[in-house]
Amino acid sequence: MLIIVLWVSIGLVSIALYFANQMTYELRASDNRVSGLMADQAIEGAARYVSLALLNFATNGAMPDNTQFRCEAVPVGDAKFWLIGRDPAGGNATDPYFSLVDEGGKLNLNNVSTNIFQYLPNIYSDFADAIMDWRGTNGLVAFDYTSLGYAPKYAPFETVDELRLVYGASAEMLAGEDLNRNGVADKNEKDLNSNGELDSGLLEHTTVYTREPNFHSDSTALTNMNTATSAQVRSLLQNASISTSYVPQLIATNATARPYRGILGLALRCKNIGMSSDDFARIASEVTTSTNTYFRGRVNVNTANAEVLTALFMGLNQDESTAINAAQTLVTYRQQNPGNLGSIAWIIDALGNTSPVITALARGDYVTTRSYQFAADIAAVGPYGRGYRRVKFIFDVSNGSPIILYRQDLSRLGWALGETVRENLVAENTE
Repeated sequence: MLIIVLWVSIGLVSIALYFANQMTYELRASDNRVSGLMADQAIEGAARYVSLALLNFATNGAMPDNTQFRCEAVPVGDAKFWLIGRDPAGGNATDPYFSLVDEGGKLNLNNVSTNIFQYLPNIYSDFADAIMDWRGTNGLVAFDYTSLGYAPKYAPFETVDELRLVYGASAEMLAGEDLNRNGVADKNEKDLNSNGELDSGLLEHTTVYTREPNFHSDSTALTNMNTATSAQVRSLLQNASISTSYVPQLIATNATARPYRGILGLALRCKNIGMSSDDFARIASEVTTSTNTYFRGRVNVNTANAEVLTALFMGLNQDESTAINAAQTLVTYRQQNPGNLGSIAWIIDALGNTSPVITALARGDYVTTRSYQFAADIAAVGPYGRGYRRVKFIFDVSNGSPIILYRQDLSRLGWALGETVRENLVAENTE
């Protein structure tokens, strides 16, 4: 009887231990689910927080920076969120930079030509042609989509991720070496070409959202310098406390003046007739050279990275050495002169009036210094660093108030906050 009782006791204890262990797992799973829900709510709170920040700081096309509002470890209850951005200085950092991302500093898939796309890193000329074929409206079948089981769209891109459907697309081409798309080389990401740098893919350098209003924030018209009368230009200069002696030269019709192809062409004319960059900055937000309601596809030279600038310049028939040097010069100038970027005239100061790049840019309307669409790549964790979530939002402020154009869950890409954030969370939770 004693032996039987012992066996029964051991069985009951074993069952109790088994169920206790199961309940421990269930407790942890429940805790993780709660942390995930808290992270989800932190994401929603972060989206509202970004909307408020854009409403207050993204005025007149300005790019808000991470000194104007918090972008790192922002608490929402017991959860925290981060805005994964891109370091404007570039470089090869090992930890993410936290800020908003300017969509205006990228190439628009619906507006840029093939000869610009093909100069982006990891892109072949055939794939650049495939992009043009996908968005084209003439129904020309240049690539065999039958083997893929679907037909080309023959309409503008609606999202950047639509590139995955374009004939010839590959993960290496679209994401490059940055598998989790956080702008830094994480430990699990390989340097495939052994160049010691993180080579991003096409998703990093392109957008479909750039739209710049060609009117004042109160919807009143700008002064069109191609059609303005002498009296209108004189009034414009007087209101800006600029000498009216420039009027005859600004309204002259010749090879170097009207019609101006774009805002940079106007800035170059002003510089060539002796107007200073500071004076031009006083009228830059008041003038235009187009009757379009909106500009689409301009690249913001205040925020574009060196790869985008190089591709833009090479696409305008500049040789590779000239394009690379000009792009690096602009990036360096931005870092050293952050207070001089108020108008497009700064790139003339950086490169010089006679630069072949300036001459090429002045022949069209390719660049700007204003942006109205911004990406908020929000990552959040619940208590104890659990329940990781990541969602990317695209905000548009071109109509005055911020609205969300696009939302994409990126949690599947894995941890994107870097090792330092992970170590800090572990340290906080073990104190």
